[in-house]
Amino acid sequence: MDLNKSSIKNLRAESHRLKLKPVVMIGQNGLTDNVQMEIDNALSHHELIKIRVPGLGAADKKDMIGSIAEKHQASVIQIIGHVAVLYRRNKETDRFEKFLVKNDYR
Repeated sequence: MDLNKSSIKNLRAESHRLKLKPVVMIGQNGLTDNVQMEIDNALSHHELIKIRVPGLGAADKKDMIGSIAEKHQASVIQIIGHVAVLYRRNKETDRFEKFLVKNDYR
């Protein structure tokens, strides 16, 4: 999903304003099928979520978050430490539509 910088900035601010807590925490077993299913459910329900990833090296952590975003057609909004913020639009609820800059979606 392609978001422009303004939309990412708005969604990042909203994640801080809402004081989101990590909804999905990836444990020692890594990205199991159950964890993938929970990520998908959380994105469908909340649209904007935080995920806590295990203590990996910077490159491994970035690869894991990138693969999660790609698999679930989500956008990585922000990565701070071991927490990543992901966004995937839900066309039925569209809770965060007002934070997206027009002509941002295709």
